[in-house]
Amino acid sequence: METENMTRYLVNHRFRLALPLWIAIAFLSGCAVGPNYKRPTPNVPVTYRAPATDATSATSPPQQPANPESAKPSAASFGDEKWWQVFQDQELQGLIRTALKNNYDVRIAATRVLQAQAQLGITRADQLPSLSAGGGINSQRSPKIGPIPSYELTQGQVTASAAWNLDFWGRYRRATEAARATLLANEWAQKQVIATLVSDVAIDYFQLRQLDLELEIAKRTLGSRQDSLKLTQTLEQHGINSLLDVRQSEQLVYTAATEVPDLERQVGQLENAISILLGNNPGDIPRGLKLTDQPHLPEVPAGVPSALLERRADIRDSEANLIAANAEIGVARAAYFPQIALTGSAGFENPALTNLFTGPAGLWNLTSAISQPIFEGGRLKSNVRLAEAQHQQLLLTYQQAVQGAFRDVSNALIGYQKHREFRMQQEQLFQSAQDAAHLSEVRFKAGTTDYLEVLTNETNSFSAELGLAQAQGNELIALVQLYLALGGGWQE
Repeated sequence: METENMTRYLVNHRFRLALPLWIAIAFLSGCAVGPNYKRPTPNVPVTYRAPATDATSATSPPQQPANPESAKPSAASFGDEKWWQVFQDQELQGLIRTALKNNYDVRIAATRVLQAQAQLGITRADQLPSLSAGGGINSQRSPKIGPIPSYELTQGQVTASAAWNLDFWGRYRRATEAARATLLANEWAQKQVIATLVSDVAIDYFQLRQLDLELEIAKRTLGSRQDSLKLTQTLEQHGINSLLDVRQSEQLVYTAATEVPDLERQVGQLENAISILLGNNPGDIPRGLKLTDQPHLPEVPAGVPSALLERRADIRDSEANLIAANAEIGVARAAYFPQIALTGSAGFENPALTNLFTGPAGLWNLTSAISQPIFEGGRLKSNVRLAEAQHQQLLLTYQQAVQGAFRDVSNALIGYQKHREFRMQQEQLFQSAQDAAHLSEVRFKAGTTDYLEVLTNETNSFSAELGLAQAQGNELIALVQLYLALGGGWQE
């Protein structure tokens, strides 16, 4: 009874002595040197810079709205739309889905995310104690040497060991924070790759449909001019037209004929480029809606500029790298402080294997060590300076990314509206040129003008129709660029 009371006293006494130590360890483990991350405050404009919506608003002074709330930009943004809501061509949607599945850039970005996840697990493991177990059997026989008789000794041992580097100053926690931010940066980088791929496939597809339309125009024009040439040759044979009229008609045929092989070359090369984006070998690309049937809004909402900081994947990627660099400062500063390590082992050892876990066979060992840097030749100070300089660089990179994003949106807004205005003017130009070509042909058949007038107006009409196809394609491409600039395309 007295022995039991003594044992209980020793246990309680050791617990009271160890309690302040564990409280101190828990308190210090909650501290971490280095700056805590604080998001920078970039210079965000109130509205995007965009062109005036009509000719008069560019010169007239702005009028105050009756309701002040109407002056605020709408929170809805074109960049919030899913890509399959923006691109409604079924064939285009199929191409994008294939690209997202097979494209090598997307797959490479996914492996970078997996690498960052593994690195986070490795770094986070430094915060935890390591445990290991082992065992062994040692058998030894010694011959008789002089008066020493021979003997045999068999000894079994089972041990478990543990080691823990106490994270008083937050060195490992800051490293884990940096690794977690790096993982986040890789995830946002993957989203940026996806958004870029979606826009690249859409742009190339619209360019392909534009070339298809130009090729259709060239072939139709070539057929019409070949019929006109045959008629001119017949009239020349009957003495109604001159040989000059025939040669001028031939020029129209050859002008249209030269466009056909060049457009076919561009179509084939662009199909190869799209195939590579899809992760396939060069091949044919299926078509859906015609270029003129592609649905798109005349005006798109840009949204609030401050929301762009959350929506653009490249900005989020840049900020995550900034967070990682901020945590690395804490890792570098923690190297100034003492490092405390605890190691221990326990187990059983007995020459009689049958009694390994019984009797007085227990063994244990506990060791603590502390190390304090004294002289490193300026290494620690230089590491801190390096981490701070890298943080400053990434801070400037983040601010540059934000400013570049607002520039991209402004350029895209201007581009989409001006391409739309250009397309509408090109439609009027084509209608006028087409009408002039028709009138000149009527006048020529009536004998009131020469064929030079027909040649000039036919050439102008053909160029205007090709220009209209290019304007229609450029308008759709500008829409894709605006969607990408507003941070759309990566949403699932």
